[in-house]
Amino acid sequence: MRDTNLLQLALGLTPPWTVTGSDFDAETHRLDIQVDFAPGNRFACPNCGAAACPAHDTERMTWRHLNFFQHQAYLNARVPRVRCETCGVRKVRVPWARPDSGFTLLFEALLMTMLSAMPVNAVARMVGEHDTRLWRVLHHYVEQARARGDASQVTRVAIDETAARRGHDYITLFVDIEQARVLFATQGRDAGTVAAFADDLAAHGGDPAAVSEVCIDMSPAFIKGVGESLPKAAITFDKFHAVKIVNDAVDQVRRAEQKRQGLLRGTRYIWLRNPANLTERQRATLDALPTQHLKTARAYQIRLAFQDLYDQPSAEAGAGFLKKWYFWATHSRLAPMIEAARTVKRHWHGILRWFDSRIANGLIEGINSLVQAAKAKARGYRSSRNLKAIVYLLAGKLDLALPA
Repeated sequence: MRDTNLLQLALGLTPPWTVTGSDFDAETHRLDIQVDFAPGNRFACPNCGAAACPAHDTERMTWRHLNFFQHQAYLNARVPRVRCETCGVRKVRVPWARPDSGFTLLFEALLMTMLSAMPVNAVARMVGEHDTRLWRVLHHYVEQARARGDASQVTRVAIDETAARRGHDYITLFVDIEQARVLFATQGRDAGTVAAFADDLAAHGGDPAAVSEVCIDMSPAFIKGVGESLPKAAITFDKFHAVKIVNDAVDQVRRAEQKRQGLLRGTRYIWLRNPANLTERQRATLDALPTQHLKTARAYQIRLAFQDLYDQPSAEAGAGFLKKWYFWATHSRLAPMIEAARTVKRHWHGILRWFDSRIANGLIEGINSLVQAAKAKARGYRSSRNLKAIVYLLAGKLDLALPA
């Protein structure tokens, strides 16, 4: 079998496209495959589909293809521009590549498989291409997949922000709790992000008024945004953020007391952990402290009691428990604990809503960890657009519809 016939079969080319030759350079490890069409062939208009349009002229183009063993392979072809009576002169679409792409469809499928598991820079080094070209491929498939996405069944949403880079640059993630997938990612963390999500939800067949449950932290911006853009949603304040508020108050008590009690030095993480999670060394340190005389120890007990709220058997029991806890915290004579209790009071109904909704942002925190780990491997991304594309790729459960 001639090499051209073998390559024709391997590439799956059908008339009018044929392999006319190949050139192999052992020194550069490069295989060039020449593809052409016979004179007189006519093509469909790529714009309106009109058949049998004559070729107006041709443009020589090259696409990177899957490697031939360890050697880079390229397809080279004269691509005709046809003259359509309706649309004028238009360039024909070739069956092996997307318009304006320098890669074949099969090479792009390989790239997307690799990009789902590795940082973009690492893939770029492996395939010998500049990462900018790979980002263009990634954005294309992610954006096309998102455009096909269906949000018509979305009723329960978790909202949280994640750092895009050091400083105060954030993106906000909106997660479909039932499907455990990122629905929308947008720059910022203000009320406008919720409005942008509502618009995107509607654009994908969803209904903002059909969202019945939302889990958020106690951000005033998110509270306002949900009220304005998701009017039927009941708010559950994330229990992990609620516990963190009380945790932070314990740490404030410790810092203030440490200035007078040197024996508290090096004990920060003891007070931020639950007793069951302490190491043997931390347990020994805690047992050696005169806890009955320490303000930090009292604050710690208040914090542990707050966590017990979520172990109550019903909403009624939870409300009764929280009332007793609130009285204890506000009469503790520990200013940070009193302020934390007042914060809890201001968000009372959203905290107790957990007993009805049973939703929390643990899922979205897991997604945040996944995104931050990917960002660390890549040593950051150059733009929030790139970061959002990675979020969708890793956590959006997209149907990329890759060529096979």
